[in-house]
Amino acid sequence: MISYFQMEKEIINLIKKSSRTLIITHVNPDGDTLGTASALKSFAKDKADILIQVKDKSQYPKMYEFLPHINSALNLTNVKNIYDLIIAVDVASIDRIVENARKIFDASSNTIAIDHHKTNKGYAKINYIKGGLSSASEVLWGLFKEADINITKEIATGLYCGILTDTGCFKYENTSAKTLEIASQLAKTGINTSEIADFCYSNKPKNLILFQNYLVSSAKFCSNDKIVYTLITKEIIEKFNAKDEYTEGICETLRSIEGVEIAFVLKETDTGTKVSIRTQQLDATKITDKFRGGGHRRAAGCTIKLEINEALKKLIEQAETLL
Repeated sequence: MISYFQMEKEIINLIKKSSRTLIITHVNPDGDTLGTASALKSFAKDKADILIQVKDKSQYPKMYEFLPHINSALNLTNVKNIYDLIIAVDVASIDRIVENARKIFDASSNTIAIDHHKTNKGYAKINYIKGGLSSASEVLWGLFKEADINITKEIATGLYCGILTDTGCFKYENTSAKTLEIASQLAKTGINTSEIADFCYSNKPKNLILFQNYLVSSAKFCSNDKIVYTLITKEIIEKFNAKDEYTEGICETLRSIEGVEIAFVLKETDTGTKVSIRTQQLDATKITDKFRGGGHRRAAGCTIKLEINEALKKLIEQAETLL
């Protein structure tokens, strides 16, 4: 079995030798996948492109526009199959690569996955997966350090963003002493950590706040208030003109309610129901595994190909087996 040390050397060599590299983020991009992609592009420079899996620029979270190279990223409508190396970052499973991005990935003989999800079973030729770390950005930091790559201020900006957002400003249980040490080292490159936090968490659109407040106030409780859920229908999305990223943070808010053990956010889509799960102590992946989903112990997700109320019924049945 190939060692991490061998993988680190091979990954860096492949990036250096590649004439064209495509860095793919996961669908519904967040700060970690975008920050990791930004940092990797900062290292690979002009030989690499970032692909954000959205139809156009209006569909990814605007708060991350400060990240280097994100404004010049490709999307699903303008990416072409011209790459000799494909790297997926923070992509927990192959089904998180969609449409023509999946075709490009499947057609490539050189593929790499850089990830931190314990549920990632490995779908690339080289799988650099360190399950349990705070973020894909922390995984990439480790790869760079082991390969003796200089962490520039530009690289540090992406890595810090990924770590900051995937740890919930360092308050989630995935924040280890090592994570805090890495954040300190990134800060020493000269990045403005306060400004990055402001970009990620401040200056939110008015309709985002109203949308989230509506969903929280509409939440329902069951199982002696140990389970809480809120439903996002197409009608609600249209009412608030809500973008995909507007749901970020709602599940965490519901989980923070005293006495709640499991929080669900269910979103109606054309192909079924997208589900986000947050738990206090229970293993959320024991719920998502039943629906071919994945994630982390206290934060997981899946898509259920059922109408939203039917999906809710199945989720509650499964959740109650854990309580």
